[in-house]
Amino acid sequence: MYNPQLETFIQVVEAGSFNKAAEKMFISPPAVIKQMNLLERSIGIALFVRTHRGLVLTEGGKSFYQDAKYIMQYCKDSVIRAQNAMKVEDDVIKIGTSPMTPAQTLIGAWHKLQQVCPNTKFQLVPFVNTPENAREILKNLGQNIDVVAGIFDDTMLHVRKCAGLEISRVPICCAVSINHKLAYKNKLSVQDLYGENFMLMHRGWSNYVDMLRDELWKNHPQINLVDIHFYDVDIFNRCENSNDILMAIENWQQVHPLLKIIPVQWNYTIPFGILHSPNPTKKVKRFLEAVKQIM
Repeated sequence: MYNPQLETFIQVVEAGSFNKAAEKMFISPPAVIKQMNLLERSIGIALFVRTHRGLVLTEGGKSFYQDAKYIMQYCKDSVIRAQNAMKVEDDVIKIGTSPMTPAQTLIGAWHKLQQVCPNTKFQLVPFVNTPENAREILKNLGQNIDVVAGIFDDTMLHVRKCAGLEISRVPICCAVSINHKLAYKNKLSVQDLYGENFMLMHRGWSNYVDMLRDELWKNHPQINLVDIHFYDVDIFNRCENSNDILMAIENWQQVHPLLKIIPVQWNYTIPFGILHSPNPTKKVKRFLEAVKQIM
């Protein structure tokens, strides 16, 4: 899996400035600068020299840029082919997609959706899953991205200033490293989590997660609950590297090749569906009605 900051790095190099890259990516300049600072710290080299005339790549930055372009192009080829195959002038629904908000659910229902909305086509719009991007994209649904598929509840919709159409309630599962002692199991019991670090979203993120948290804290103190604050590839890497257990859903099976997502013998679920603008356009309304009919 590639570091999502690579996409931002490439955009900065090709745009020649933080401001122009931010404009192209539909995020704020401070968000771009923060990502670049984090990337430089994480790899331990300076990528840019900041001068009064703009940004200049260091020698290490030039080498890193060539490799980053190759990695990103390899990852994007399938998305570009899908976009070209389905691109039309009118009635295009732009679906945002990232590792944590995969579009497979909608793509799998494409033929049925076409029967209800024969003139509607999909365009996949990949985005880098960072806290800054997620906040700005969800707040501005209907502009550059129409819909995103993912988990949500009323608290998240209120905070992110968007609306949601529930398709189903998906079970809350556990993700473990394929080398974890529990990875051989096809279903876990709560007792299997005893003595383990269980990473789940912090209190207040979701009522559904808070109910699970309260149950575990009250009745299963043998489980060490660990707060996390955002789902991104780094969290999945942390799960694999630390051998801790991560709260997940089945839709994330393809996020990390070295993790296995396992159902748990409990009745905790979370809504999964389509995130959209509180004031959707006519074409998005037609699309949402089609989704209701078939899903």
